Amino acid sequence: MMGETISLSEFQKLDIRIGRILKAERVEGTRNLIRLEVDIGKEKRQLVAGVAHWYKPEELEGKLIVVLANLEPKKIRGIESQGMLLAADVEGKPVLLTVEEEVPPGTKVR
Repeated sequence: MMGETISLSEFQKLDIRIGRILKAERVEGTRNLIRLEVDIGKEKRQLVAGVAHWYKPEELEGKLIVVLANLEPKKIRGIESQGMLLAADVEGKPVLLTVEEEVPPGTKVR
């Protein structure tokens, strides 16, 4: 069953953008965290994602991903995460949302 519905105006509050992963590195002392530096157009953001069990940092660099840019920043293991990469959950495995064609970083998803 699908989750609770939201209005179009609620959806429009989400700032979802295309980002290019510039740098990715394992977070020392953790099993599953990767710190990402992501270009989202007019700025670069640091994201922390729990995907190291499925993705190697070097596989992520250069990828275009979908980012929720206006998520409240949160400290994860002492590192500030300034957004969230979006992924599909396939039986517990995150599958990163990407784009089919080359799209400029910062492009808004609507």
